[in-house]
Amino acid sequence: MLTLASRLDVLHRLGRAMADHSRSRILLALLEAPGYPAQLAHDLGLTRTNVSNHLACLRGCGLVVAVPEGRRTRYEIADPHLAAGIRTLMDAMIAVDECAPCLDADCACCAVEAP
Repeated sequence: MLTLASRLDVLHRLGRAMADHSRSRILLALLEAPGYPAQLAHDLGLTRTNVSNHLACLRGCGLVVAVPEGRRTRYEIADPHLAAGIRTLMDAMIAVDECAPCLDADCACCAVEAP
């Protein structure tokens, strides 16, 4: 039987899921509409194996659910409140100090493009 996760655990799971670029892209795609692994792989330019691994992680974090449809499996955001919360997070203004170095040496989101 499932139990309610602590608030800290919920934040940890969401953070872990969104910390990976590919998982974030999959979540954004699933916000638009439920999807199938092969179609997500095609649309996002990822391998099907890679998408399946990320979907397993997202399922493990409780963010997406798998819905069997005959021989195929459809994936969707686990709860409408979660979808609304992710949309709200995307709408939030984030103040970033552009002079402060990113703590993640592999981070691509903080890279400044040359004019």
